[in-house]
Amino acid sequence: MWARLLLCVLFLFAPALAAASEPTAMARVKTSGVLRWGGDLQGGEPYVYEDPAHPGQLSGFEVELADAIAKELGVRAEFHQNDWSQLVPSLERGTFDVILNGLEVTRSRVGRVAFSHPYYVFAERLMARKDDPRVKGLESLAGTRTGTLSNSFASELLATRAVPVLYEGVEEPYLDLARGRTDAVLLDDIIAARYGQPHADLRVVGDVAEGYYAVAMSPSEPDLKVAIDRALAAIVERGELDAILRRYAIDNARQLRLHSWSEKDQRAMLGAEQAAPVMGLSHVWLFIKGAFMTLLVSVLAMSLAVPFGMALALGRSFGPRWLARIAGAYVEVFRGTPVLLQLYVLYYGLASVVRLDALATAILGLGMNYAAYEAEVYRAGIAAVPKGQMAAAYALGMSTPLALRRVLLPQAFRLALPNVTNDFIALLKDSSLVSVITVVELTKQMTITAVDVRSFVLPGALCAGLYFAMSYPLSRLARVLEARLARA
Repeated sequence: MWARLLLCVLFLFAPALAAASEPTAMARVKTSGVLRWGGDLQGGEPYVYEDPAHPGQLSGFEVELADAIAKELGVRAEFHQNDWSQLVPSLERGTFDVILNGLEVTRSRVGRVAFSHPYYVFAERLMARKDDPRVKGLESLAGTRTGTLSNSFASELLATRAVPVLYEGVEEPYLDLARGRTDAVLLDDIIAARYGQPHADLRVVGDVAEGYYAVAMSPSEPDLKVAIDRALAAIVERGELDAILRRYAIDNARQLRLHSWSEKDQRAMLGAEQAAPVMGLSHVWLFIKGAFMTLLVSVLAMSLAVPFGMALALGRSFGPRWLARIAGAYVEVFRGTPVLLQLYVLYYGLASVVRLDALATAILGLGMNYAAYEAEVYRAGIAAVPKGQMAAAYALGMSTPLALRRVLLPQAFRLALPNVTNDFIALLKDSSLVSVITVVELTKQMTITAVDVRSFVLPGALCAGLYFAMSYPLSRLARVLEARLARA
């Protein structure tokens, strides 16, 4: 009896005992001798980037700041590469100890992460084309397509003022603005000065708001936040932070506030903690719109890939040698390079020659890529048809085009149908890559909503359900067609 009672007590209090035995965050950092910090090299200069003079070596004002903080803590800094828009989820899963990469203090992040005292005060800088006088400030952005970074302070400012066009990189928004694909760009002044203002055909409208960069940590590790705040205060007090900012030419009068930063200022910066929005019908409607965009891109891209792939297969199998070589080279190039790279080249690299909008580029890029795969599917189907079929067609007096149309291709299509169906289902999922050229499809909408509601569980489940709802009926339809063709 006493043994059973003891087991029950241990069972009830085991989680608390285990939690009490876990080392604190600072103890973990001290024991490992490493402060792991997350950032994204795609953010580029002056944040964190590879030093062109020393390949493989990191440079940037945040690299130096991370080293200075780690030194104050008595450890060394260790950089972890991570996509910028996914830094917070990666912090939550324990990939690194802190985020230090131009992470802005925003309403959606307050409460989800613990912010240190700020280490930089930035301005949101609005830019437009010199030949477009319409853009005069935030109030003039109604109805405009304004570029900014996904999950940024600027994107929150634009949510009710314009049609935000969301990017993953810092140079692409200004390229699109210069080429007339968007009407304005709102980004941090550091980014605007290096990537926007060098464009001769763009102008600075003005600085329309201020924000803060701060180190982000898990709210469950308050001891680490206290240690980071003390380290930052020491770095600011002895002028080391000012020296770092001067080396990268980003020091200005706004940074003087950091020397007298108080807990009152900290509370004002964070504001009142807001509860995470509950996922509702408005989010579901956005998911449906994203699913429609995914289906539209996939269907139109496959409509391009099927006939083009068939033409490539016929060229390789029945065309003259020069045509077969060209078709073979096309297939190898498009199968051997990432579709993401192809989308970048088509949308940005060839913009001075062919200026397509994002949707047209998505359809054309995916269609051209999948045409290479379809070509091999059809070529395999053609090769699987017995050679005697074409011989019999010739014996009946048919020309080659007529024999292909009436004898060979119907049989080859029946053999290729399962693989074609599989390719279309794969295309549905690969369409998520078009978000890099600002097309908001289903997966992109899921990531936006996940940040909004501070959870990936329900948005991820809904996203998966919609993908399944689009792909499963297609596979069922393909089976019906296969059965009918087999009977025929």
